[in-house]
Amino acid sequence: MKTGNTLFIFSSVYFFFIYFIGMLVNIAIIAVICLDPHLHTPMYLFLCNLSVIDISYTTVTLPKLLYILFSGNNSVSFTQCLIQMYFMLQAASAEGNILFIMAYDRYVAICHPLHYHHILNRKICILLIIVIWLGGCVNSSIITISVLKIIFCSVTIHQFFCDAKALINISCGGTEMFYIVFYAEYLVFGLCPVMCNLMSYVKIIRIIQRIKSKDGRRKIFSTCSSHLIVMAIYYGSGVSAYMTPPSDRYELLEQILTIFYTTIVPMLNPLIYSLRNKEVKNSFCKLVL
Repeated sequence: MKTGNTLFIFSSVYFFFIYFIGMLVNIAIIAVICLDPHLHTPMYLFLCNLSVIDISYTTVTLPKLLYILFSGNNSVSFTQCLIQMYFMLQAASAEGNILFIMAYDRYVAICHPLHYHHILNRKICILLIIVIWLGGCVNSSIITISVLKIIFCSVTIHQFFCDAKALINISCGGTEMFYIVFYAEYLVFGLCPVMCNLMSYVKIIRIIQRIKSKDGRRKIFSTCSSHLIVMAIYYGSGVSAYMTPPSDRYELLEQILTIFYTTIVPMLNPLIYSLRNKEVKNSFCKLVL
């Protein structure tokens, strides 16, 4: 009994801490960018939207999890499960797309600096943001509809939130449509953005190799390193979680990886960008002081 109480207290404090810190740092990033006119550029507009997406990520999952931990009521209706999965998939799709747009932003800034403000003008940036969110809505709607065709043989989900993979693990049939949609979604919202990101950075690396000044190389690399780190953590943890075999042996590992990319990554993203960006740090200090 004591062990159970200790585990409950530790889990509650851990998830509350993660949610609180994640909300705090992401709201701080949004406030700094909105209040400082010097940061009203495409790069920071996309960073601001990344923080909004990260807030959505944790808000979809952690408040419900904290309610379950404190109330002891771990039952979730099928409708609530679908709603949670819908918004989770929307945030995941939007994050993948915003990471691709941020890579394109760095590509244009480094490879076509004279045309940067023409290519990524205010109208284009707003249009890209709208497309990112609409794409996420369409993607999550299609996957959620495909889940309605699944026949379930259990009512117990071995995951801390309603995840598409967790639902597939308790299915008995009717998964054909889901797998068709899933692989199409993986191609459009997963593989294509990753390949475009790699192509952008291949061209950026070629530009860096032509620069003779070490300071110039260092400056360009510093503007890209934060995005590369965030992208590697996000895709690495997400792919690891979804590629884990559906087996009881790997159930704990899958849960740990899922917790990492849905709770830890949204908290790390603003910290990585703010700690490695002098303009954000200077603006934050001005705002606080």
